[in-house]
Amino acid sequence: MSNVIYNRVALIGLGLIASSMFWAMKRAGLAGEVTGYARSNETRETARRIGLCDRVCDTATEAVEGADLVVLCVPVGAMEAVMREIGPALKPGATVSDVGSVKAHVIEAVGPYIPEGVHFVPAHPLAGTEHSGPEAGFAELFDNRWSLLVPVAGSDRAAVDQLRGLWEGMGANVDEMDADHHDLVLAVTSHAPHLIAYTMVGVADDLRRVTDSEVIKYSAAGFRDFTRIAASDPTMWRDVFLTNKEATLEILGRFTEELFALQRAIRTGDGEHLHDYFTHTRAIRRGIIEAGQDTSAPNFGRGELGRSDKS
Repeated sequence: MSNVIYNRVALIGLGLIASSMFWAMKRAGLAGEVTGYARSNETRETARRIGLCDRVCDTATEAVEGADLVVLCVPVGAMEAVMREIGPALKPGATVSDVGSVKAHVIEAVGPYIPEGVHFVPAHPLAGTEHSGPEAGFAELFDNRWSLLVPVAGSDRAAVDQLRGLWEGMGANVDEMDADHHDLVLAVTSHAPHLIAYTMVGVADDLRRVTDSEVIKYSAAGFRDFTRIAASDPTMWRDVFLTNKEATLEILGRFTEELFALQRAIRTGDGEHLHDYFTHTRAIRRGIIEAGQDTSAPNFGRGELGRSDKS
């Protein structure tokens, strides 16, 4: 029995997520043909060398011709220009989706360029590593991770269900939510934590009394997890903060208030407040492990998250 969900899929942008989508689709036989395009010639050459995509095209319009599904895998700040370029080349009945970390802005930027008769179903896989680029992808990236679908007003139900089938076929759990709620959820679970991690790594860098070698040598004490987050793609994260401004600022405001409360507890020796707070946060960590979204193994199991053999 064939598992093919789309006869032809076009991936625009060939970084970590796109390459992982390709390997995951190949693993489960979900697409007849996968075309790909990246703006940089170097990236396209790398993709051809490692066999990423069945056909790597030299223009985005060539890649999307005849595609049943087009996935925008470029930074959110670049999506409008890409969509404007490919819009006229899309075939009637095709679905356009994306993998951006912000949804309200993407819908606003991309929506006006979706031609009549083409479906638009934004999406966001909650999966990634600190590595980027076409060689960073692996088929297991989405296994038991969540992919959020964010249908827009008038999204075709059959098109949404078909895309759900693709993500489930690539190993993901799928949920649906509206754009504003998505952006608030992600501000809490991803965007603000990234900004805090970037800040903490920056503070360590500014603190000249702690040498670079000490920061590196003794970082097992919690700082290491900050550095892993802070190693993420700078272009992508710049765009995330510029395009999810309101939700991120709201969460950072709340974070600052909590931080002041903890500062006060430390200053006044309020051990009860600290203990209660840490007990509550520990329970949240347990919940994440019980939900299968991380492991309690030493080093959070990071060492075992190996790449698949893509040969």
